[in-house]
Amino acid sequence: MITNPNVKINLGLNVLRKRSDGYHDIETLFLPYHEIHDILEVVAGDDYSRTSAGLFARYGKPEAQELQREEPPQIVQAISHDGKVMMTIARKEGVGWNPLEDLCVRAYGVLDADFGLPPVKIFLEKLSPVGAGLGGGSADAAFVVRMLNDMFSLGLDDTRMAGYASMLGSDCAFFIYNRPMIGEGRGEVLTGYQFGDICICNSDSDEIMAGLPSAPEESRYILKVVVPDGISVSTADAYRGIIPTIPERNLREVLSMPVCSWKDWLKNDFEKTVFAGYPQLEAVKTSLYESGAVYASMSGSGSALFAIYRK
Repeated sequence: MITNPNVKINLGLNVLRKRSDGYHDIETLFLPYHEIHDILEVVAGDDYSRTSAGLFARYGKPEAQELQREEPPQIVQAISHDGKVMMTIARKEGVGWNPLEDLCVRAYGVLDADFGLPPVKIFLEKLSPVGAGLGGGSADAAFVVRMLNDMFSLGLDDTRMAGYASMLGSDCAFFIYNRPMIGEGRGEVLTGYQFGDICICNSDSDEIMAGLPSAPEESRYILKVVVPDGISVSTADAYRGIIPTIPERNLREVLSMPVCSWKDWLKNDFEKTVFAGYPQLEAVKTSLYESGAVYASMSGSGSALFAIYRK
């Protein structure tokens, strides 16, 4: 089974309070963004892989990369101690993490613990940026949960799959639903959200991200994502600088306002501390407004930014 896990952007991100468990309560609107995605294949046992030959042709075989001592290698592969999972990851910029610690392997583990799954091989071509606040790793994990559910007929509905996904990361559950949703709690408490009489589309494909296809011309917008080269932001580091606050207007109230007013009211609380450490990101946001955007923001804890333009 082959899928294309897409990323997300955050429309607004309020960090409300520090919790007793060490996490933070937040409120944000998750939007799926399909123009950036990974390529993920899961096959059972010794079944034939349709992507591995292409991966090895483009990146070389994992054994060859290891012998060349490339740092970090562009392709890595490992087999779990119990022999149940073989994980292969390929990434042009290099794979700087242990493949057995990838969220895809953890996703298999949480389901295997309850269902005793057959062995699998997972092949991941990592095309989405790492450390950009777009949730690419969370998407991969959530897609593995859905793929394993389908492959092995586990009978899980979306709610139960989201429960497993939330064990892997705060925004993983969103990717089970993969439609506009308000995220609260750690981000795992999800409520579907429908915009009013507006329509937001991807900039490249005109695929509708949110809103109504019948929205009038003056209420149609396109969204563009910008990923600055060479900047990766640690979510843990971004949280260390946060001072939780309750905003004057809650997220739902702000989202119901005209898009032209979002610039003044729709905030991402991570921008203050992240921009202090990476002033070039603030410069990118300024340039997006100078290019005509009606709204621009950082996604998640950065480093990716996005802009909304009138269509």
